[in-house]
Amino acid sequence: MLVTRFFSSRSTVLNLSSLISTYSSLPNSKFPTNLDESQVLNQLSDLLPIRQTSTIEKPIPPHSSERNNHFTVFDNLLTPADKLSGIFLQKLKGKTAIEKALSSVDVELTADLVDKVVNKGNLDAASIATFFNWVIKQQNIPIDNDIYCIIIKALGRRKFFGMMIETLKEMMNKGIVPNLEILSIVFDSFIRARQISKAIQLFNGLEEYGLRCDTETVNVVLRCLCRRSHVGAASSLLVKMKEKVSFDVTTYNIVIGGWSRFGRVKEVERIVKAMVDDGLEANNLTYSYVLECLGRAGRIDDAVEIFEGLEEKGCALDAGIYNAMILNFIAQGEIDESFKYYERMLNTECEPNAVTYMRLISAFLKARRVADAIEMFDEMLSRGMIVTTGTVTSFLEPLCSYGPPHAALMIYKKARQAGCTISLSAYKLLLMRLSRFGKCGMLLNIWNEMQESGYSSDMQVYEYVINGLCNVGQLENAVLVVEEALEKGFYPSRLICSKLNNKLLASNKIEIAYRLFLKIKTARAKQNSQTNWRAKGWHF
Repeated sequence: MLVTRFFSSRSTVLNLSSLISTYSSLPNSKFPTNLDESQVLNQLSDLLPIRQTSTIEKPIPPHSSERNNHFTVFDNLLTPADKLSGIFLQKLKGKTAIEKALSSVDVELTADLVDKVVNKGNLDAASIATFFNWVIKQQNIPIDNDIYCIIIKALGRRKFFGMMIETLKEMMNKGIVPNLEILSIVFDSFIRARQISKAIQLFNGLEEYGLRCDTETVNVVLRCLCRRSHVGAASSLLVKMKEKVSFDVTTYNIVIGGWSRFGRVKEVERIVKAMVDDGLEANNLTYSYVLECLGRAGRIDDAVEIFEGLEEKGCALDAGIYNAMILNFIAQGEIDESFKYYERMLNTECEPNAVTYMRLISAFLKARRVADAIEMFDEMLSRGMIVTTGTVTSFLEPLCSYGPPHAALMIYKKARQAGCTISLSAYKLLLMRLSRFGKCGMLLNIWNEMQESGYSSDMQVYEYVINGLCNVGQLENAVLVVEEALEKGFYPSRLICSKLNNKLLASNKIEIAYRLFLKIKTARAKQNSQTNWRAKGWHF
């Protein structure tokens, strides 16, 4: 067989290109020229089977120069978290060997580094436990609730509940009493996994972990249940614990807020009555939940009546109550009426908060009242409010779905000047809109600012830039961007490449189009070969 004779004449491992070139150099009369690359790879996979068991290499002496040179190169490339996480990729046998390898890593151990190691990658429960036991033996960081919070959160997020409970018991044995944050993480981990009974069972056995079942712990578990929309279970627990624990207004407000999200007016009335019977008075948060519940149930007139009654009684209304009324009228599609409550808020010298502006701006954008939205955004920034990354992105999404990109650029520039962090999704939205409208200069400026913000370009970004350059006729610059994308391992879609190729041919730039065609063909051949290699298990 030709492949067998070819490999017997070479002692080194040959790559795919040399094999194909050997086939193509042979006479046509003797060998076919229409060889399929997949057939060659199939024959190679038969000749070079992958070993099922990994070979064990001879260890390098610890003080040899070869070992020092070998690890110095990689130490300069890896982050401290990657260095520690890489120990577990070596599949060392025994906890002693793992701890010895961890101690040999030259890093400064901090709580932030521990958080990165246990939350980055795919460590199993045993690896996290081994790493944490090694951390405890170190003297660099204090062993307190903060460090245990990091480990318990990592275990709960991966649903390693058994190890999470063992860690809680270990805290008790060491005399460390879990705080409310740790309890919230543990309860939320079970509830997020829909293991409500285990969360309630753990709550009933808090004494085993050195904790008392008091008002604060009840509020923690109720808040976790209502946050995950298990309001029925929270309501049942409230009734069950009423004779054992004294409740406060916060306890009732948590359950009232949970029912208000679903517009369950009867349930809210029942909880409010129980709160009044318990000798507690409703506060502004209670009233805001009641108003929101009535609005979600479609009883907007009842909500207005209660709001007017609060004003007549001379109650000091806060932003939460006004926000509830604003939300109710926005849900009814009456934006002008909701804006009247914003004006009443200012007239009563009640300071609006970020939620107020977010709801009004989102409503204006949805109704395509862009000028009003930009005016509200300016007022929001003038009051010194911090606009989060997600909020800016939510404002740009509707603006980039209709009309020219001028308004979206105004929001972007104002947010950037105010020191807001712009997300990669927001940059992609702007690039897409500018590309569609052929705003090449603005597109390149936004692309440059995106890279200055620390974001790297991916295939979507390159496609938006190439499309924008094609739309304005800057074909040579578009070719340069395509070449840069290919060098970084990104392959633009066939639609973008076809569009650029057609424009090059229409501009009589046949030579440039042909050279670009060859580069794309070579790049796609490498990509297909790499995909086929990895399908065979050859990860190189």
